Amino acid sequence: MGGVPSIPADRSRTVQVIGAGYSRTGTVSMALALEKLLDGPVMHGGTQLFGREDAYVKLWCDIFANRDNKPVLMKLLREATAGFVAVTDTPGNAFIPELLELYPEAKVVLVTRDPDRWFNSMQGLIKDGIGDSMVMLKVLLWPCPGWRWAPRWLSQLGLYEEARLGPTLTRDSILIHNEWVRKHVPPERLLTMELSQGWGPLAKFLDMPVPDGPFPHANDGEAMEKFAKSVFRTAMLIWVGILSGTGMLAWAGVGAWRRSLLV
Repeated sequence: MGGVPSIPADRSRTVQVIGAGYSRTGTVSMALALEKLLDGPVMHGGTQLFGREDAYVKLWCDIFANRDNKPVLMKLLREATAGFVAVTDTPGNAFIPELLELYPEAKVVLVTRDPDRWFNSMQGLIKDGIGDSMVMLKVLLWPCPGWRWAPRWLSQLGLYEEARLGPTLTRDSILIHNEWVRKHVPPERLLTMELSQGWGPLAKFLDMPVPDGPFPHANDGEAMEKFAKSVFRTAMLIWVGILSGTGMLAWAGVGAWRRSLLV
């Protein structure tokens, strides 16, 4: 997670860089780096889908729902990315061909990672089996604007990724994703790098000077775990408020009914 979501102030700006790296390849760090290099808002998927307003999150649900209706899909993708100078992470990295068509001048950065280390990191996301808890998640997040769409877009993303990468996530999934990216991106528009290489390759690829200071480093796993706990606490507090209010109304109704019997 990337903290507070970036919200474009100037929707006429267009995407200059498409971050094609799969989740847990340093997508937050890359988003922070691109914000600094391009001096503009970057759409980091996880941050946007868990931090933006209800209508924006629903928009991405509509994008998945129309993935087989290209005219509508392209219109919705443009709406969702308008004003951003770059995109990173899911779900943007699942729509590379469409984003390249929308933004023909954009360049693509594919961050790679050792498959074993990547898969071990991904286990933190899938170890509990999100499908097994989806019903509970729907109930928990139902009264929470924005978050209430999470079960829907997570299910949609899961089906989309099954078709693209296979039914089961394995250490080879990142290799399949990387090859899929290379298949759809012209070589002259693609940079493949590791975050450990720092500013050099990225700045050169974008024809920009190397910024002052170290390359950003954010721990996606720690941030996501902390954010998940905050979502759970907030949702529980909302439910406590709903149930308490309902209980008070019920108690008042019973009292009124009893008083009517005495009249």
